[in-house]
Amino acid sequence: MHRRQLILTGLAAGPAFAMGACASRPAQDPNYPISSDRTAPAYTADELIAAGSRELGIAAEAVGGAIERIFADQGDRPTAYIAGEEASGAAVIGARYGRGALHMKDLSASQEVFWQGASVGWDIGGNASRVFTLVYGLYHPDMIYRRYPGVEGSAYLVAGLGVNYQQADGIILAPIRTGVGLRLGANVGTMSYSRQRNLLPF
Repeated sequence: MHRRQLILTGLAAGPAFAMGACASRPAQDPNYPISSDRTAPAYTADELIAAGSRELGIAAEAVGGAIERIFADQGDRPTAYIAGEEASGAAVIGARYGRGALHMKDLSASQEVFWQGASVGWDIGGNASRVFTLVYGLYHPDMIYRRYPGVEGSAYLVAGLGVNYQQADGIILAPIRTGVGLRLGANVGTMSYSRQRNLLPF
């Protein structure tokens, strides 16, 4: 009889405990990302022109024209930038591989990032170039690691520098490349950013 009373007592206490636990939770979890996830210190045009000139090894006037064009297109300031190098080649179907460092104002150190992508274009050949990428809508460094489709028709030349846009999940990348020449056609495609190098460009 004593054992039966203990079991009944436990069954009665179970629902009461569950109701108490539920009552302590908020009625509705906040949507993700919450507002605090959507803020990050942004870079000014002057800061990016200085960094771009240093990383690309070209005059500030040249990179300034490309950055001003991107600022005008986006109507906002980027929260990060990536400085690195890449190699690419194409025979109608192209492949591109790169490596660089992601910089954000609230990061104590830069974060390594790799990218690889494929494209279909009208060009044949290969090249190596430096890349300086403006990043919009990035509020945490780990958000960079995903696949970005190219924005069709976005590729253009400014002062001999190639610029195009890639976009995914509210994050916009605007790579500025040196030494593109006729390789600009391969800029429109799919680009995947990862923590380590991948051999497959897809």
